[in-house]
Amino acid sequence: MQPNALAQALLESYARDGGINHLDGPNLPSQDTVAEIARDFMHVLFPGYFEARSLKQADVEAWLTQHLAKITRSLRAEIEKSLRFAGANGDAAARAERATATTLAKLPEIRRIIQTDVNAAYTGDPAARSFEEIILAYPSVLVVSLQRIAHVLYGEGVPLLPRMITEFAHERTGVDIHPGATIGTHFFIDHGTGVVIGETAVIGNHVKIYQGVTLGAKSFEVDAQGQPIKGVKRHPEIGDHVTIYAHATILGGTTHIGAHSVVGANVWLLDSIPANSIAYYQDTNLIVRPRRPKEAVLGGIEDFDWTI
Repeated sequence: MQPNALAQALLESYARDGGINHLDGPNLPSQDTVAEIARDFMHVLFPGYFEARSLKQADVEAWLTQHLAKITRSLRAEIEKSLRFAGANGDAAARAERATATTLAKLPEIRRIIQTDVNAAYTGDPAARSFEEIILAYPSVLVVSLQRIAHVLYGEGVPLLPRMITEFAHERTGVDIHPGATIGTHFFIDHGTGVVIGETAVIGNHVKIYQGVTLGAKSFEVDAQGQPIKGVKRHPEIGDHVTIYAHATILGGTTHIGAHSVVGANVWLLDSIPANSIAYYQDTNLIVRPRRPKEAVLGGIEDFDWTI
């Protein structure tokens, strides 16, 4: 049977237009399987929250054993695919085994940190009525929890898979956090939509950011051929106890926001600000000044309206 005209045109396209074909190459990680792994991780991180029926204490051990066995099989297989894609054929299976074991061994510590994130959401949002509401309905919990797992895989040198996990969360929440970003405890993204956090960003403890915030790169170093150089520090560092309001943009690998500072809505920062500072616009002028002793992080600042 001869292919029809459309099929023939596509076959010719496959032969002619390289770069978006992956034929005769190593098997790539499956998006569907990665999405299932991400969902299974959320079940293990938050037992009883995402089940079809109530989870009883007497059943937890058997339930957990079943989930961990499933995650182990799937994660190990997808890591191995990722490593083979990157050319690690000879030791891909052994490396996948080690990376899987390392990631799963860190789950108790990841849960400890995630509890601080949930606490930060509860104390940082007057609209929050319960931990259940936060875990089930707040985008911050899903995206930050999965980023913390993806960050471990990223640190293990696993290609492809960490980005696929964070992209699953991005699709669900509108929050785009690179797995390479380093994030401290008690992290809360309020509302969430449109937040972008780049690969080399470093975020301290007790940081709160609002929708539309970008922690991005100011410019890219390029090589002799004009191609961006990979692996250099490009994104800012945010100190402890910083609040960044909606649609602020902070750029650059040497930009540092000092501890206990507040960055106002729509502020564009390319330079560092010291600890205990407030940055905001007055008309079209960027004002950076020290915080006054009794100024609250949330509201109470007379120079401008913080209303979200």
